[in-house]
Amino acid sequence: MSPRFLRTISSEIAEPIAIIFRKSLDAGHVPRDWRTASITPLFKKGKWSQVDTYRPVSLTSQICKVVESVLRDELVYHLESHKLLQNSQHGFRKGFSCATNLLTFLETVTAYIDEKSNVDTVYLGLANAFDKVPYQRLILKLKAHGVDGLVCIWTEAWLTDRQQRVCLDGFYSRWSQVWSGVPQGSVLGPVLFLTFRNDLDDGLAGDVLKFADDTKIYHPVNSEMEGGSLQQDLTSVSNCAKNGRRSSMCQNARSCISVKEISVTDAV
Repeated sequence: MSPRFLRTISSEIAEPIAIIFRKSLDAGHVPRDWRTASITPLFKKGKWSQVDTYRPVSLTSQICKVVESVLRDELVYHLESHKLLQNSQHGFRKGFSCATNLLTFLETVTAYIDEKSNVDTVYLGLANAFDKVPYQRLILKLKAHGVDGLVCIWTEAWLTDRQQRVCLDGFYSRWSQVWSGVPQGSVLGPVLFLTFRNDLDDGLAGDVLKFADDTKIYHPVNSEMEGGSLQQDLTSVSNCAKNGRRSSMCQNARSCISVKEISVTDAV
C-alpha cells in the first residue's frame, strides 16, 4: 500500500494498527511481512558493472515504517534528553549537518594553526557500514544506553531472521537470509546505527568528528610523541572495529525508555 493511500485512510486504520503494534510489542514478535525487504540497487559512482558501486536500499512494509517512526521518535528523545549521543556525531541528528561538521572542524583547526601548530588529519570510511552491524553487539550497546525491556526485545526481533531479495527492472532474485546489518531505507535503521557507533571516540586523545559512517580524527603533531599519540588513536579505532566496545558513558543512563504512552495515531 502506498504512503498516499495510507494517509487517505489514516483515520480508519490508526486504531487497528495501534492494536497490532501493541500486541507485537507486548509479545516481542514482529510479523514476517515486516521483516522482509525488496532491495533496489542505487548507483553511486564507478563502473556500472561492479556490484560495489551500488547502494542497496531496502523497500519494506509501509505499515512497519509507521511503527518504526513511533519507536524512532521515542529512542531519539531518550538519547537526546539524557545527552547520551556524542557531540562528535553530526549525521541523522536534528540541528546537525554536513555544514556544522565542517564549521566545527574549521574552527578547531584554525585555532591550532593560530597557535603555530601543525595539524594532522586522518579520514576514515567504513565499507558497507550499515550492512556489517552485528545484531548481538548492537543489542548490548542499546542496553548500555538505557534502552531495555519491551523496546529492546522488539528491536531484536525486528532485526533477526530477516529476508531480502533484489528487485531490478521488474525481475526478482530468490529470497536470502540476512545475518547482519540495519536495513538501509528503514526509519529505525539510522538511529540504531548512531547508537552502535556512538562510543567510537571514547578514550581517543585527538579530536573526532563523525557524519554517520564517515570519521575524521585530527590532532596537533609537533613532535614524535604527538605523532605516536595519533597512531595510538588509529590503533584504538581499529581494535574497536574488530572487537567492539561498550561505552562507560552510558552506564548511568536511566533504566529504559517508556512505552506505555506510545501511540501510532499521530504517526499515521
